[in-house]
Amino acid sequence: QVQLVESGGGLVQAGGSLRLSCVASGRTSSMYGRAWFRQAPGKEREFVAARNWLGRTNYADFVKGRFTISSDNGKNTLFLQMNSLKPEDTAVYYCAGARQLTDVVSSGQYDYWGQGTQVTVSS
Repeated sequence: QVQLVESGGGLVQAGGSLRLSCVASGRTSSMYGRAWFRQAPGKEREFVAARNWLGRTNYADFVKGRFTISSDNGKNTLFLQMNSLKPEDTAVYYCAGARQLTDVVSSGQYDYWGQGTQVTVSS
């Protein structure tokens, strides 16, 4: 089993920045890749960014150029650097891990989920 714990959310003004962290513990070697998803009130959970163990990254179009996904050298911590935040980025952000991935944007591909961290962007 793998446990994922997110942190770093909060309240920020539009144009500001936040850095989310996701610490993995347990059988972390079983994970092929990890990703960030988000879910706003009344909306479905949506893909934000992903990174596999080889370092390959994928981004949703609406965050390209603003968000960066990365990991520490030990690969137990996944980060999401969020710059130029907009009110529409307000959501609960979830870290997810997958043992194997054929479609990084599909939440059904992921085996492990964190509890989420709230990000609120004020206008």
